[in-house]
Amino acid sequence: MVFAEKPNAADEATLYVLDVDSGQRSKVDVIAGAKYASPSWAPDSKAFYYEWLPSDEKIPVSERPGYCELKLHVLGADPAKDEQVHPATKDPKTFLGGGISRDGHWLFTYVMRGWNENDVFFKRVGKDKEWRTLVLGKDAKYSVDAWKDVFYVTTDEGAPNKRVFKVDPGKADRKNWKELIAEDKEAALESVTVVGGSLATVGLKKAASVIEVYDLTGKSLRRIELPGQGTASNLIGLEDDDEAYYAYSSFLVPQQIFKTSVKTGKSTLWAKVEVPVDVSPYQVQQVFYPSRDGTQVSMFIVSKKDVKADASNPTLLYGYGGFDISLTSAFNAGLFPWLEAGGVYAVPNLRGGGEYGKAWHDAGKLANKQNVFDDFIAAAEYLVRERWTRPSKLAIRGGSNGGLLVGAAMTQRPELFGAVICQVPLLDMVRYPLFGSGKTWVPEYGDPEKAEDFAVLEAYSPYHHVRDGAAYPALLMMSADHDDRVDPMHARKFVARVQQVTKGKSPAWLRIEMHSGHGGGDQVKKTVEASADWVAFLLRTLDVKAPVAAAAPQPTAEQDAGAAKTMSPDGGQ
Repeated sequence: MVFAEKPNAADEATLYVLDVDSGQRSKVDVIAGAKYASPSWAPDSKAFYYEWLPSDEKIPVSERPGYCELKLHVLGADPAKDEQVHPATKDPKTFLGGGISRDGHWLFTYVMRGWNENDVFFKRVGKDKEWRTLVLGKDAKYSVDAWKDVFYVTTDEGAPNKRVFKVDPGKADRKNWKELIAEDKEAALESVTVVGGSLATVGLKKAASVIEVYDLTGKSLRRIELPGQGTASNLIGLEDDDEAYYAYSSFLVPQQIFKTSVKTGKSTLWAKVEVPVDVSPYQVQQVFYPSRDGTQVSMFIVSKKDVKADASNPTLLYGYGGFDISLTSAFNAGLFPWLEAGGVYAVPNLRGGGEYGKAWHDAGKLANKQNVFDDFIAAAEYLVRERWTRPSKLAIRGGSNGGLLVGAAMTQRPELFGAVICQVPLLDMVRYPLFGSGKTWVPEYGDPEKAEDFAVLEAYSPYHHVRDGAAYPALLMMSADHDDRVDPMHARKFVARVQQVTKGKSPAWLRIEMHSGHGGGDQVKKTVEASADWVAFLLRTLDVKAPVAAAAPQPTAEQDAGAAKTMSPDGGQ
C-alpha cells in the first residue's frame, strides 16, 4: 500500500510504500513532492501512477499547481527516474489528476479548471503512444469509469443535475455518445460507479442521499432503502463482484456500514460506530426559508425535542457555500455537548454548494458570490424571526471558504450576531491569488487582475469592509502556522484591523495552532485543545451554562475532509 506523511499536517507530503504483510516500509520507494498526490495502482501491483508536484524553492508557491505532472513509479526503482506520463500544464489556474482502470486497459488524465469544468484525455495502456482526447474545452464536468473496454461518462453537460453516457473508446467523438441515464430534475447526481456488473449512483434529493442501481443498458433496477434522511456513500465494491458495501450516517445516527447484494438489493448491517450518546432527546428538522431575492433555501436544525421558541436558545449557525461542496446530515459526536447545554445547531444549504446541482453552485460563484452571504444572513434572520434565538445568543462558524462566509456576514451585518468563529479563512479577496493555492480558485471567485472581477471581489472582501466605529461581535479567529493552502496572513491582518477599530470594546482573539496545517493538527491532543477553546469561547460569550460532564466537540465532517486531495480552500472548511 501507499501512504503519505505530511509534516506539520500541511498539504506538502511524501509518499511511502508499506508491505502490508510484514508492516515494513520500503527504503527505496520514497517519493517527495506528493502534495495532492493520489496513487493509482496497476493491476499487477508492481507499479502505480501518481501526481507529482516539484518542491523547487525557485518556483513561487502561487505558481506551483501549474507544474504538476502525472508520473509512473515502478516498485524498487529510483523515484528520481520515474517516467513522466503526462506533462505539466504550466497554468497555475488548473490542476492535474489521473489514474488507471482496474483492469489496467485504460489510463486517464483530467485537467481541471476550477470546480465547473475539466478536460479528459485517455490512452490504451501498452498500445497508444499519444494521448487521445475525450473532452476538450467544454464548460462542463466529466468523470469516467471504464469496464470491459466501455467508458461510462458522468457529466453535467446540458444537464445541471448530471446524466450518464456510454462511450465506445474507438468512437469517442461526442456525436457517438449514447445517453444511458437521463438527468433527474429533482435529484442532483453525485457519483456513478460500476459494481457487480451494474451501475450504481448516489445523488441528493432535498440535501439527502439517494442510492439507485441500474443495469449496464441504463435500465433502473432498484433504489436502495436507507435508514432515514441522511448521508450515504455510493456502493463500494468490484466491477465483477456481487458483494458491495455502503456507508450511512445522519445527525442522530453514527456511521453504519451496510453489506448488500447488487443483484438482489438485500442489505444487512455489517458494522457500526458505537458512541456513548443517547440521541433520543434530540430531533432534526428541515425547513425552507426565503433568501433576499426570494430563492428558497433549505436548512437543517438540530435541537432538543423540548426546546421552546422563546428566543432564548444559544444557537450556532454553520455554513460553507462554495466549490460545489454539499453540507448534508452527518453524525458529529462533538455536537452533543452543545445540544445537551441547550444549544441549537443549524446548517443551511447555501448557494455555491452542490446540494441542488450545477445551477445551485453557479448561483453562488464569481459575480453571484453575494448570493451566498445573503442566503446565510437570511438563515440567521429566519432563526431570529421564528424565535429560535436572538442576535445576542446567535453565533456563526465557518472555515476556509466558510471563513470567508462568516467574515462577510460579520462585516455586512454585525448587529445580527453575538459571536463569530472564523477558521483558516480567506478574507483579503483582492490579493488572494498571490498566496498558497490561490490561483486555482480563480474560476470560483474571479481574477482581481481583471477590472470587472476586482469590482465584485472588493465589494464583499471582508478585510476591506471593516469600518471605523462599527460595533462588531466577539471574534475568535483560528489559523495554523503551516497552512500552505490558505495563507495565515488573511487571519492575522483581519484580526489586527478589527482590534484597531474596536479598541477592545469586544474581544477579537487570534489563535494560531503551531505545527498544524489547513485541516488542523495531526495529533488528537491538538484537536481536543482547539475544540475546547472554541467551545469555551461560545459558552462564555453567549452566557451558556454547560453541563459538567460535557466534552469538547470534535471537528465537523467538513473539517476532516480538509486533509483530502481537493485543492479548494475547503479544509474545514
